[in-house]
Amino acid sequence: MEIYPISEDSIFFAEFIKKEIAKIKNRMNLKYLDMGAGSGILAETTFKMGIKKENILCADINQLSVWFVRKKGFNCIKSDLFKNLKDKKFDLITFNAPYLPGDKYDGGKDTTGGKKGDETALSFLKQAKRHLNKNGKIFLLISSLTPFNRIKKFGVKIVDKKKLFFEELLILDV
Repeated sequence: MEIYPISEDSIFFAEFIKKEIAKIKNRMNLKYLDMGAGSGILAETTFKMGIKKENILCADINQLSVWFVRKKGFNCIKSDLFKNLKDKKFDLITFNAPYLPGDKYDGGKDTTGGKKGDETALSFLKQAKRHLNKNGKIFLLISSLTPFNRIKKFGVKIVDKKKLFFEELLILDV
């Protein structure tokens, strides 16, 4: 499995997170989880915005991503979603979820969110709030290609959108 490359969705999410963190007064002490860290772009963004490196934890199912993000100086663990995070809590959790429906040409865990495309996001949504501190925020990035019916049952709100050639990227406030 390769590292998920910095793509339009990663850049869009990083720009969104910059704006959100800029609104937070005491951001240095913010505890941040970059779920599905991939290349580490969101961890780097939050660090540049003033979150202390020791308050940033990255997690990815891909051991190569874990190694890559650690080489950048971030604490990163191998975990299938929250499996290896036990009772850790955070003020900010982000997840650029694999959101495409599975097909015979692409079954990679970095892009495919399950048979329908929403399974990984749903599993994340079922677990995420248990790892959130009071007044914390969770942001999830999905695509218009991701089935939305089951996701919307979690009371998510679309807070940003970006139209691409064949899809629209959606950032959800959970």
